Amino acid sequence: MIAVLMGGNSAEREVSLESGEAVYIALKTQNIECFKFDWNGDNLADLWSKKFDQAFIVLHGRGGEDGFIQKKLEDRNITYTGSDSRSSKNCMNKATTKTIWKENDLPLAPSVVSNANEPIPSITFPLPWAVKPTLEGSSIGISKVTDQSQLNEALALAWKYDQNALIERWIEGDEYTVSILNNKALPVIKIVANRGFYDYKSKYHSDDTQYLCPCGLPETDEKHLQSIALRAFKAMNASNWGRVDFIIDKNQKIYLLEINTVPGMTSHSLVPMAAKAEGISFDELVLNILND
Repeated sequence: MIAVLMGGNSAEREVSLESGEAVYIALKTQNIECFKFDWNGDNLADLWSKKFDQAFIVLHGRGGEDGFIQKKLEDRNITYTGSDSRSSKNCMNKATTKTIWKENDLPLAPSVVSNANEPIPSITFPLPWAVKPTLEGSSIGISKVTDQSQLNEALALAWKYDQNALIERWIEGDEYTVSILNNKALPVIKIVANRGFYDYKSKYHSDDTQYLCPCGLPETDEKHLQSIALRAFKAMNASNWGRVDFIIDKNQKIYLLEINTVPGMTSHSLVPMAAKAEGISFDELVLNILND
């Protein structure tokens, strides 16, 4: 019996419910015994009262992507999809991720971390800056700072979600994403967001955002991006499936943005899109994640 864990109490709850429904339908279509479980943050006792031997985690954001639910399942020796609790925790924290990637000589934009209870650190790289919470996904709480006078307001927004905010050099360029499935990089997708940058609305509610697959890069460049994504994924000790996001600037310099260990599985989501380009249907994708 498979428990499809969805919902959660993070800012990404709405997307998680949609992802979970899609996964649930795919499992049922393939005659796999399963049930949906909407975790709301304090009803785990209800989950443990049910009989199941594996969890398909489609909980996005805090609680589901930061190692919390993974650790709870590990404590009960219940297998689950995705990365383990330690890797999930590290991947969810953008500052930790950047530290590990820097140690592995991976391409990054310069950044500093600002704590809500401490003075703002010295910023030695030029404007514009991206300011974002270290523990949120889906571009929630992100601001573009083009003038120093905007920094306090941007930090205040980020600190609503987390006491630590990442201040990072804003890289102008084209956005790409590489999905990872069972230690293999899927075809690269180029993201063209008409809103200026790929924010929450562009990801989940806009029909104007374009997803290009094939991505338009020469084959050698696409393979290079895929190899960096796999290096970044393995450096974090991530496993099973996930997604690594990039920006390539006008000089063709590559910058890693972030890693997602429980990416979206909605109609707008990128992992299913990349899988389809590889000839993998949504139902097959769900089985591949489940059976790794």
